[in-house]
Amino acid sequence: MRAVIQRVTEASVKVEENIVGKIDKGLLVLLGVGEEDNDKDLEYMVDKVLGLRIFEDDNGKMNLSLLDIGGEILIISQFTLYGDVRKGKRPSFTKSAHPDIAKDIYLKFVEKCKEKGIKTEEGIFGANMDVSLINDGPVTIIIDSKKTF
Repeated sequence: MRAVIQRVTEASVKVEENIVGKIDKGLLVLLGVGEEDNDKDLEYMVDKVLGLRIFEDDNGKMNLSLLDIGGEILIISQFTLYGDVRKGKRPSFTKSAHPDIAKDIYLKFVEKCKEKGIKTEEGIFGANMDVSLINDGPVTIIIDSKKTF
Protein backbone atom coordinates (compact mmCIF):
# COMPACT_ATOMS: atom_id res chain seq x y z
CA MET A 1 0.00 0.00 0.00
CA ARG A 2 1.04 3.54 -0.61
CA ALA A 3 -0.16 6.71 1.00
CA VAL A 4 0.41 10.40 0.62
CA ILE A 5 -0.42 12.02 3.95
CA GLN A 6 -0.96 15.74 4.30
CA ARG A 7 -1.36 17.55 7.59
CA VAL A 8 -4.33 19.85 7.08
CA THR A 9 -6.31 22.53 8.86
CA GLU A 10 -9.29 21.48 6.73
CA ALA A 11 -10.06 19.24 3.76
CA SER A 12 -13.08 18.14 1.79
CA VAL A 13 -14.04 15.97 -1.15
CA LYS A 14 -16.81 16.54 -3.67
CA VAL A 15 -18.46 14.10 -6.06
CA GLU A 16 -20.70 15.65 -8.70
CA GLU A 17 -20.63 19.01 -6.86
CA ASN A 18 -21.80 17.43 -3.57
CA ILE A 19 -19.54 17.35 -0.52
CA VAL A 20 -19.28 13.70 0.52
CA GLY A 21 -16.54 14.11 3.13
CA LYS A 22 -15.19 17.04 5.16
CA ILE A 23 -12.78 17.39 8.07
CA ASP A 24 -11.16 20.08 10.15
CA LYS A 25 -7.68 19.73 11.70
CA GLY A 26 -6.14 16.36 10.93
CA LEU A 27 -4.88 14.27 8.03
CA LEU A 28 -5.82 13.94 4.39
CA VAL A 29 -4.76 10.49 3.23
CA LEU A 30 -4.54 9.54 -0.43
CA LEU A 31 -4.44 5.73 -0.28
CA GLY A 32 -3.39 3.37 -3.05
CA VAL A 33 -3.60 -0.42 -2.94
CA GLY A 34 -1.11 -2.58 -4.84
CA GLU A 35 -1.65 -5.97 -6.42
CA GLU A 36 0.43 -7.74 -3.75
CA ASP A 37 -1.05 -6.01 -0.70
CA ASN A 38 -2.64 -8.03 2.09
CA ASP A 39 -3.79 -7.73 5.71
CA LYS A 40 -0.19 -7.32 6.90
CA ASP A 41 0.17 -4.23 4.69
CA LEU A 42 -3.17 -2.94 5.94
CA GLU A 43 -2.18 -3.27 9.61
CA TYR A 44 1.20 -1.63 8.95
CA MET A 45 -0.39 1.34 7.19
CA VAL A 46 -3.10 1.93 9.78
CA ASP A 47 -0.54 1.83 12.58
CA LYS A 48 1.94 4.03 10.73
CA VAL A 49 -0.56 6.67 9.56
CA LEU A 50 -2.36 7.03 12.88
CA GLY A 51 0.91 7.03 14.80
CA LEU A 52 2.77 9.57 12.66
CA ARG A 53 4.11 12.24 15.00
CA ILE A 54 3.67 15.23 12.67
CA PHE A 55 1.63 17.58 14.86
CA GLU A 56 3.38 20.13 17.03
CA ASP A 57 3.55 19.88 20.80
CA ASP A 58 3.65 22.86 23.19
CA ASN A 59 7.33 23.40 22.30
CA GLY A 60 6.67 23.61 18.57
CA LYS A 61 8.22 20.21 17.84
CA MET A 62 6.52 17.64 15.62
CA ASN A 63 5.93 15.19 18.42
CA LEU A 64 2.20 14.39 18.46
CA SER A 65 0.09 11.98 16.41
CA LEU A 66 -3.44 12.29 15.09
CA LEU A 67 -4.56 10.17 18.05
CA ASP A 68 -2.76 12.48 20.49
CA ILE A 69 -4.48 15.63 19.22
CA GLY A 70 -7.93 14.10 18.66
CA GLY A 71 -7.72 15.06 14.99
CA GLU A 72 -9.85 13.98 12.06
CA ILE A 73 -9.00 11.98 8.93
CA LEU A 74 -10.22 12.14 5.34
CA ILE A 75 -9.32 9.06 3.28
CA ILE A 76 -9.40 9.14 -0.52
CA SER A 77 -8.81 6.09 -2.74
CA GLN A 78 -5.96 6.84 -5.15
CA PHE A 79 -4.95 4.01 -7.51
CA THR A 80 -2.71 6.42 -9.44
CA LEU A 81 -0.16 6.20 -6.62
CA TYR A 82 0.92 3.01 -8.40
CA GLY A 83 1.47 4.81 -11.70
CA ASP A 84 4.82 3.70 -13.10
CA VAL A 85 6.46 6.18 -15.46
CA ARG A 86 9.94 4.65 -15.61
CA LYS A 87 9.28 3.66 -19.25
CA GLY A 88 7.92 6.36 -21.47
CA LYS A 89 5.66 9.18 -20.33
CA ARG A 90 2.29 7.47 -20.04
CA PRO A 91 1.81 5.86 -16.61
CA SER A 92 1.32 2.13 -16.35
CA PHE A 93 -1.00 0.99 -13.58
CA THR A 94 -0.29 -2.75 -13.78
CA LYS A 95 0.92 -2.81 -10.15
CA SER A 96 -2.41 -1.42 -8.85
CA ALA A 97 -4.73 -3.93 -7.26
CA HIS A 98 -7.87 -5.02 -9.13
CA PRO A 99 -10.69 -2.61 -8.15
CA ASP A 100 -12.65 -5.29 -6.25
CA ILE A 101 -9.65 -6.16 -4.10
CA ALA A 102 -8.55 -2.53 -3.70
CA LYS A 103 -12.02 -1.45 -2.60
CA ASP A 104 -12.16 -4.15 0.06
CA ILE A 105 -8.77 -3.17 1.52
CA TYR A 106 -9.59 0.55 1.28
CA LEU A 107 -12.87 0.04 3.19
CA LYS A 108 -11.05 -2.02 5.83
CA PHE A 109 -8.60 0.87 6.28
CA VAL A 110 -11.52 3.26 6.76
CA GLU A 111 -13.17 0.91 9.29
CA LYS A 112 -9.98 0.46 11.30
CA CYS A 113 -9.64 4.24 11.62
CA LYS A 114 -13.24 4.49 12.83
CA GLU A 115 -12.62 1.69 15.34
CA LYS A 116 -9.88 3.86 16.90
CA GLY A 117 -12.51 6.51 17.64
CA ILE A 118 -11.28 8.95 15.02
CA LYS A 119 -13.76 11.09 13.12
CA THR A 120 -13.26 9.46 9.71
CA GLU A 121 -14.57 10.78 6.42
CA GLU A 122 -14.02 9.29 2.98
CA GLY A 123 -14.47 9.81 -0.71
CA ILE A 124 -16.39 7.44 -2.97
CA PHE A 125 -14.25 4.59 -4.26
CA GLY A 126 -13.83 4.75 -8.03
CA ALA A 127 -15.61 8.10 -8.40
CA ASN A 128 -14.20 11.19 -10.06
CA MET A 129 -13.54 13.37 -7.02
CA ASP A 130 -12.56 16.98 -6.40
CA VAL A 131 -10.38 17.22 -3.31
CA SER A 132 -9.76 20.54 -1.56
CA LEU A 133 -7.39 21.12 1.32
CA ILE A 134 -5.37 23.59 3.27
CA ASN A 135 -2.02 21.90 3.89
CA ASP A 136 -0.76 22.95 7.32
CA GLY A 137 2.94 23.68 7.24
CA PRO A 138 3.04 22.41 4.54
CA VAL A 139 3.63 18.91 5.85
CA THR A 140 3.41 16.04 3.37
CA ILE A 141 4.66 12.49 4.02
CA ILE A 142 4.80 9.49 1.65
CA ILE A 143 4.59 5.94 3.02
CA ASP A 144 4.92 2.59 1.26
CA SER A 145 4.07 -0.60 3.17
CA LYS A 146 6.74 -2.51 1.21
CA LYS A 147 9.23 0.15 2.34
CA THR A 148 10.49 0.74 -1.20
CA PHE A 149 11.25 4.35 -0.25
